[in-house]
Amino acid sequence: MNPGEYANLSAAEERMWWFRGMKEILLRLLDPLANQRRIRHVLEVGCGTGVTARLLERRYGWRVTPTDLSAEGLRHAHANGCLRLVRCDALRLPFPDHSFDALVTLDMLVHLEPGLEKQALVEFARVLRPGGIFVLRAAAFQALRSRHSTYVGERQRYTRARLRREAAAHGLRILRASYANSFLLPVAFLKFRVWEPLTSAPVASGVGLGPRWLEAGLFAALAAEARLIGAGLDLPLGQSVLLVAEKE
Repeated sequence: MNPGEYANLSAAEERMWWFRGMKEILLRLLDPLANQRRIRHVLEVGCGTGVTARLLERRYGWRVTPTDLSAEGLRHAHANGCLRLVRCDALRLPFPDHSFDALVTLDMLVHLEPGLEKQALVEFARVLRPGGIFVLRAAAFQALRSRHSTYVGERQRYTRARLRREAAAHGLRILRASYANSFLLPVAFLKFRVWEPLTSAPVASGVGLGPRWLEAGLFAALAAEARLIGAGLDLPLGQSVLLVAEKE
């Protein structure tokens, strides 16, 4: 990822609507698993600033090992109080087979060159114990690429069907597969495919806080989705795709 994005994340991700809303959606997926499964040792691949690792440790008492390829990302994660930080490549994880009860990777796969996601999934499955839980989030649909996508170094996007096939091909049995950030999809399409080209918008980060009323309204849309996903509904379209699977 663009190293310049880490400072933007550190400044906004605890308060910005997108991060708050996607956190609610993630927790709606993880809460039942935390209650039903024996999960202790968790690997996060692509930890960024460490916000998710700290959240998982505080909420569930899991022992999280956060990893990232970026020294800048790990520096921010260390400043945020993360422990057991490991700098490594997702394609060559430095851990023995069957080391972890769960593996979480959020918005990292999009930074791999097309085709390399298969190698990453081989590694993810390898370090998971049998019955271990795999949690993935990735940006969806090439048509939703934006100036922000270019800024952060996004190389590809995914569909739910593609991720389901890839996961199944690597011995991961699908438990949940849903799109998210769905209610705002029409707005996003108009912004990214019409407004940005029409105005020749520059390549720039989309991370930043807006007016309180706007933050509240956008967060409310994701909070409503979180309730639906928490009730067991998998959304049919969205700007992100979420996958929960079990290693067979």
